[in-house]
Amino acid sequence: MALGRGKKILLVFGSLVALAILVNFIAPSEGQNEEFQPQNEFKLENWVDLKFGPLDMSINKAVLYLLIACALTTAVMLYIAKRMEDRPNRVQTAVEATYDLARNQITRGNMDDKMALKWFPFIGTLFFFILISNLIGYIPLPTNTEHTVSIFGLAVPSFAIYAATANLSVPLVLTLMVWFAYHIEGIRTHGFRGYLKTWVPAGVKGPAAIPIFAIESISHFVRIISLSVRLFANILAGHLLILFMGGGLVVLLGFAALGVFTLPIAITFFMFEVVLIAGLQAFIFATLTSIYLGSATAAEGH
Repeated sequence: MALGRGKKILLVFGSLVALAILVNFIAPSEGQNEEFQPQNEFKLENWVDLKFGPLDMSINKAVLYLLIACALTTAVMLYIAKRMEDRPNRVQTAVEATYDLARNQITRGNMDDKMALKWFPFIGTLFFFILISNLIGYIPLPTNTEHTVSIFGLAVPSFAIYAATANLSVPLVLTLMVWFAYHIEGIRTHGFRGYLKTWVPAGVKGPAAIPIFAIESISHFVRIISLSVRLFANILAGHLLILFMGGGLVVLLGFAALGVFTLPIAITFFMFEVVLIAGLQAFIFATLTSIYLGSATAAEGH
């Protein structure tokens, strides 16, 4: 006889409780672990020191992830350019669908054709770079130099997940590129004074224009914070949730049986981040970039 939904839920929960009791019997609680510092997963230790006066060009895991993201972004764009086929395979179909999203939905959907033709290489590169950076951030790589594994007497870094976009400096640099780009394009299109006039909606005259202009001026600087922090915070939060649910909380509390309940949650978070958040954040960043460029060159105030 088929079980109802409620009975299935109780069966699954009961199985988890039984498994937790078994795990606790095999590996009883060891108490709180004060040596484990989960924040160190995001600490950047220099692997190769390269300093030129005040300029620090040292190589660490953030640099490694940036290099991988740049290489993969370049490879994807070359793949699209060189492997166009009448009957593409599944990989090419997926890549071309993503390319079409960036070109037609994100770029052309928010600016005229002339601007879209000019700025798509920049917006498309931003989209693919952020997307790939986010995705490879969920691939475990041997980058944890704090906790090493001895292999034939050689200390090898343990596997960990990390994302370059979870470091605020990377989204901030991307944001500043966007910020300066759309202001320069706006000034180039309207002239300096004409561009400032577009910050006030058409039809607003007299003293009412002053507070509106002030608010608009502030909003342009707030964009630096919102655009960079949105990407950084979402990726960082996702990695922290996976870290804690995937084992960090178990290690902190020294309670192995808790992992029976937290590990499924970690897997759920992992799938949610990979399938939705990684792509969504790239889409939002690229779309806002397109909107800012489109509005900066619009004929009238918005």
